Amino acid sequence: MDWKPNRYEEKPLYKQITDYMKRKIERGEWGYDTKIPSQRYLASRFNVNRSTIVSALQNLIAEGYVEGEYGGGTKVTYGKWEKQSPLPNWTAYIEKGSHYPNQPFIQKINQYEFEKDLIRLGTGELSADLLPKKLFQQLMSSADETDFHLGYSEPKGDVQLREAISKRLREKGIYTTPSSILIVSGALQAIQLLSLSLLERSARILVERPSYLYSVNALQSAGIKLIGIERSMNKPLSIEKVEQLKNRFDLSLFYVNPTFHNPTGALMGKDERKALVENSIRMGLPIIEDSAYEDLWIDEKPPLPLKSYDKSGQVLYLGTMSKLVSPGLRIGWVVGQEGVIERLADTKMQTDYGSSTVSQYVARRWMLSEKYEEHGAYVRKMLKKRRDFMQFLLECYFSHLATWTIPKGGFYIWVVFHFPLNFDKLFKKGVEKGILIAPGHIYDRLDRTSLRLSYSYASLEEMDKGLRILAELIEKEVLMQKKENKL
Repeated sequence: MDWKPNRYEEKPLYKQITDYMKRKIERGEWGYDTKIPSQRYLASRFNVNRSTIVSALQNLIAEGYVEGEYGGGTKVTYGKWEKQSPLPNWTAYIEKGSHYPNQPFIQKINQYEFEKDLIRLGTGELSADLLPKKLFQQLMSSADETDFHLGYSEPKGDVQLREAISKRLREKGIYTTPSSILIVSGALQAIQLLSLSLLERSARILVERPSYLYSVNALQSAGIKLIGIERSMNKPLSIEKVEQLKNRFDLSLFYVNPTFHNPTGALMGKDERKALVENSIRMGLPIIEDSAYEDLWIDEKPPLPLKSYDKSGQVLYLGTMSKLVSPGLRIGWVVGQEGVIERLADTKMQTDYGSSTVSQYVARRWMLSEKYEEHGAYVRKMLKKRRDFMQFLLECYFSHLATWTIPKGGFYIWVVFHFPLNFDKLFKKGVEKGILIAPGHIYDRLDRTSLRLSYSYASLEEMDKGLRILAELIEKEVLMQKKENKL
């Protein structure tokens, strides 16, 4: 919702909101049986008191636009405007859709991330002032008409972009040709294509726990089950445990995020990488390597990717421009056996007929630009400053509440509290106080003690204010728990 009531109009705020919601209903934007957003969300969105929302909803109920159900919220009902011909119940269609909706927590975060006044302490993207906006403008303004087109691209993507990616990958020990690279709209689309093209509905894949994959339903919607293996910041992955799970569950793939893992920030060592690739070949367990954060090293360059040790096509390598350059470009890539890439490309053409040629053109020029390395160095310098400042703030505000390990790169610090927390309550209170957090149970549904903090998005001033507020909320929560336990 991009509308807000005008406080300078003579018409009362609740009547403005009533009229706005009527228009949404009469235009079919909120169809029959649609659940109206909660009073708390509407009050926050329109920047009014909840009593104002209650008055607006009472007007709508009185006029037959909506009705309230005990415990079920407020829903749109058939009104006088639709008596001539009943409208379809789109809610019934929505509930029967094969693709699962996001977790409620993720839906809330996605809504609140566009609220300007919230301090985003968990956001997984670079701050706007770290994105190369001016450089992109220069690239577009100097576009060569003979080299730039607005038609569809070939199934695997712009060949010149794939050549540029191939060249960059050689610097990481990955030797591949453009024919073994597919351009996708970010790593998430690559995962969706894999689930559609290569895996049966009953397939099981191994994932590190906690894992980013638990926060999306790309695989689960395809009927694929995730089997978790615990991932520690300080301990190497147990090959023995991997093999046990492989045999027990007949695993199809192993999804790994070895470099600055999301959400823990863990970094897999060189020997650990080599051992994983060698043993995955022995076990017949292909690997999906998500390298989204690979270029965001801070202290020193990470070990070479898993794919660099792969001589048999065992590893599918996912790359992206979203984290270092621009999430808005929506450009990523998959590297793998040529037959696999062709299968994925065919599926991609059936779903979106290829990634944006404009984005691919900008991405290609960026990769070939002399500014490529310069921008990377600048971002890493700024991330170090932000990471170190967040470490300082954590020591100031959280040393008595939690433990954490400082990552050597990426965006995140994984904070583990000394006690379980009610993150539902903490999330709501945080939004009321102007902060947005990413609780650990998003990435491991059994987790009740962890929090993913991001130092990539909020400014230093916002970090200070946001973490101070968060610490105060948690301390109050602890006091409440102690009182309840005494009772």
